[in-house]
Amino acid sequence: MTTLKSALRRLSLIAFTALTLPAGAFADELNIYNWGEYINPAVLQKFEEETKIKVNLSTYSSNEEMLAKIQGGASGYDIVFPSVHMQDIMSKLDLLEKTDIDTYEGFKNIDPRFLRAKSDPKGEYCLPYAFGTVGILYNRKVLGKDVVGWKDLLATVKEKGLKITLLDDMREVLGVGLILNGHSVNSTNAEELQQAADTVIAMKPYVAAFTYDSRPMVGSGDVAAAHFFVGSMIDVFGNPKDLGYVIPEEGATMYQEDICVLKSAPNKENARKFLQFYTRPEIAALNVSQQTNGTPNVPARQLTPENIKNSKEINPTDQTMERLQIFQDLGAGLRQLDRVWTKVKTAQ
Repeated sequence: MTTLKSALRRLSLIAFTALTLPAGAFADELNIYNWGEYINPAVLQKFEEETKIKVNLSTYSSNEEMLAKIQGGASGYDIVFPSVHMQDIMSKLDLLEKTDIDTYEGFKNIDPRFLRAKSDPKGEYCLPYAFGTVGILYNRKVLGKDVVGWKDLLATVKEKGLKITLLDDMREVLGVGLILNGHSVNSTNAEELQQAADTVIAMKPYVAAFTYDSRPMVGSGDVAAAHFFVGSMIDVFGNPKDLGYVIPEEGATMYQEDICVLKSAPNKENARKFLQFYTRPEIAALNVSQQTNGTPNVPARQLTPENIKNSKEINPTDQTMERLQIFQDLGAGLRQLDRVWTKVKTAQ
């Protein structure tokens, strides 16, 4: 996931308060800080019922928002869910607690390919949580066809005079430009970044908006397609006749979030219990059943609903995974992207 996780994760899940157990039933508490709508409330309820630990959930809409709040002195949070590149940044800042979750028996369920954080190659700190792709949500009724990638989509909208939306996200949008020119999405090379910017600028006559609120626009047919997260598969499942989601044949970005315990956490032992709890396949599957994201928990995949389990969009093949790239911490190199992003946004 990148800067934001879209309207899908920002709508209504602002705080979680258990209603199933009386207040006196809780012996302790756990304070979770997560992306909006990125955890199934049923998962938190089950944890409360089993442990008698009260869960308090607060939400954020970007990695940067979360980091700024933690660095700004916000206290009381125990667990956060950073994207991989943000986990590496937080590690450099010495904000994360070593949990030794990799020594817990349930850790065997985690696909080692998802130990992606350079700062935590063994999983000694954080537990891989969820992953997904950033592709194209499209209205096949408007397009008159299925599309297989960006070049196919752009050719079709140009021919038919249609509009699309792109995410209002610097790295994701420049990532599309970099991929279409055969470059790494983590490039800081000035020439490659300018090529990416030129490619995106050439798209702008067909771009209705840079936005995260495009799912309803695609559903209604106001735009033909949107640059969007695989979480939009929930819309596709609801209207498979008209809607589709594709991981572009040219390649795409993927996001991954991990569950991390803050060094400043007041309830570290309860936080460790939650990480252990989340290694259980049935728990990860319960979460995925509501999220339509992929899970690094291998046995959990077989426990998800059939439409999720059999979806190659949610669970990409090994061949497709080879076409996916994940963002890395660029450090000072991020300034190079800022400059070309300004050119993209201001180009007429």
